[in-house]
Amino acid sequence: MVRACLDALRKLDPRALIRNPVIFVVEVTSLLSSAVLVHDFSRGYRGLIPFEFQVVVWLWFTVIFANFAEAMAEGRGKAQADTLRRTRTETQAKKLAEDGQLQKVPATSLRRGDTVLCEAGDIIPGDGEIVEGVAAVNEAAITGESAPVIREAGGDRSAVTGGTLVISDSIKVQISANPGETFLDRMIALVEGAQRRKTPNEIALTILLVGLTIVFLLAVATLPSFARYAGAGTTVPMLVALFVCLIPTTIGGLLSAIGIAGMDRLVQHNVLAMSGRAVEAAGDVDTLLLDKTGTITLGNRMASEFIPVGGVALELLAETAHLASLADETPEGRSVVTLAKRQFGLRAPQTGQEQPKFVAFSAHTRMSGVDLGSRNIRKGAAEQVIEFARQLGGAVPPELAPITDAIAREGGTPLVVADGPRIVGVIHLKDVVKEGIRERFARLRAMGLRTVMITGDNPLTAQAIARESGVDDFVAEATPETKLKLIRQEQAKGRMVAMIGDGTNDAPALAQADVGIAMNAGTQAAREAGNMVDLDSNPTKVMEVVEIGKQLLMTRGALTTFSIANDIAKYFAIIPAMFMAAYPELSALNVMGLATPESAILSAVIFNALIIVLLIPLSLRGVEYRPVGAARILARNLLVYGLGGIVVPFIGIKLIDLVVAGLGWA
Repeated sequence: MVRACLDALRKLDPRALIRNPVIFVVEVTSLLSSAVLVHDFSRGYRGLIPFEFQVVVWLWFTVIFANFAEAMAEGRGKAQADTLRRTRTETQAKKLAEDGQLQKVPATSLRRGDTVLCEAGDIIPGDGEIVEGVAAVNEAAITGESAPVIREAGGDRSAVTGGTLVISDSIKVQISANPGETFLDRMIALVEGAQRRKTPNEIALTILLVGLTIVFLLAVATLPSFARYAGAGTTVPMLVALFVCLIPTTIGGLLSAIGIAGMDRLVQHNVLAMSGRAVEAAGDVDTLLLDKTGTITLGNRMASEFIPVGGVALELLAETAHLASLADETPEGRSVVTLAKRQFGLRAPQTGQEQPKFVAFSAHTRMSGVDLGSRNIRKGAAEQVIEFARQLGGAVPPELAPITDAIAREGGTPLVVADGPRIVGVIHLKDVVKEGIRERFARLRAMGLRTVMITGDNPLTAQAIARESGVDDFVAEATPETKLKLIRQEQAKGRMVAMIGDGTNDAPALAQADVGIAMNAGTQAAREAGNMVDLDSNPTKVMEVVEIGKQLLMTRGALTTFSIANDIAKYFAIIPAMFMAAYPELSALNVMGLATPESAILSAVIFNALIIVLLIPLSLRGVEYRPVGAARILARNLLVYGLGGIVVPFIGIKLIDLVVAGLGWA
């Protein structure tokens, strides 16, 4: 609040205010009224001074309140930016010199190509790629997520972000950005709103507001001639008051705040928008493309079912599979252990007196297991486990092939389990659809979005996942070229397309999409190609992104409707006040029963200033979004903000008039 108040005064600089033409005009007219006040005071026109002084004060309040709205929207981002800036400036780096020696240097002195050592407890000093080592990294300072993530050299998980904390092991990081170019620097600039540009919709609305301002300027400029002809007296403050009340000062004062607040609401959801255009485009999206792996599914195939064969008991199969998976450190192996624990409470290997000899999974054998004395337990790919059992003299149960074939047809992966020569059953591995994803897609559908899943899997797997998750369509065996072609086809049909991705192969599609949402946990190429970055790397958050975009557009439309509608009440307040003396018949228009012409004009000016302050919370919070059709949204807009924009000023101006008249201000 304190910062916003100071910034509101700083924004009185005409060079800054000219970016908001409507409020700039109000400032010019306030200066003109102030000059007239000084002139009349020096000439001794004591009877006009109290009225003119109050008009001038409220005109300046109008300008300051409009600046305050924008400053409040910026202030929340600046507070977060201060915290991030301290993280950047206070960090020390362990730079590796050419001779291999470590040098402690400030993080701000690092340049692209420098290599630094980051050990447990160190803050990573800048954006980069891990060139050696693996470590658990706490990214809470950037993403707000407390759970650590694994970052390692090579692959798609090698990118690290400056300001995150290494909590175990050590890594060597090659810096990929110069000072001022890092993700943290961009984040600071974005949350401060310093690089925010007006969107096309906002520019169009500004042109409309400027047009209305010019029209009312010409209309008010002709009034002195009509007043002299009618024998009515007009003063500059009266004309200025009429002009300021008639032009769309309300939406003019809140327009910037609405746009900045939209970006800030995304920041509060840990999503960074690279421009206001991206937020606005999100509100118009009607086609959403999503990767399957990691977006719709959990990312790794998980054990979902134990299927015994050859008359083996289900619990015995689970126990055997559990033993065979204890040395399997792959996500699939860990999921088998988890399933056995969940279904049968198996917590420790039941090995008896024998000392177990674990066999880790390898890509060569495609099996894992354990040897307990003469007992050899294996789990793995069907062909390898069958061959293993046959070499020990075992036979293949006749029901095994139909089971593995059925799992494959459903898009799953069958793992066969053998206890020595005896094949005891099958583990069904499947892509696990994220919990609640079907309901989220249903909500997106209610919002008017068509969801399309893109995957490199075969059509059978893709169809099974699409059916389970509830997407509207899917594309199987997709390549980067396929994704790009699909986006262009959708755009050629006039649709706005959003794309979510995290890999380097997604970068072309992210760059082509109207809204490209890159996962922060993804590659540097993906983050640079998108115009939004999800710091939580939670693809399902796209619903919040779209809702915030729609909320921004609705808020702008609602307040524009209100701003234009409340001019009606001001007509009934000021026009009769100015000409009632010359044309007594105009008293019929004084439907509010305002006390005097001076109190009517002053009450309208005060209301015009105060309504901006009262609407600041709404512009920052946004109009509540509900997934209903455009026709219902328009009807609600006209009813609430159109009719409300007429009724509220009548009540507000009348109440202010009672106070003004009661205090004897006019």
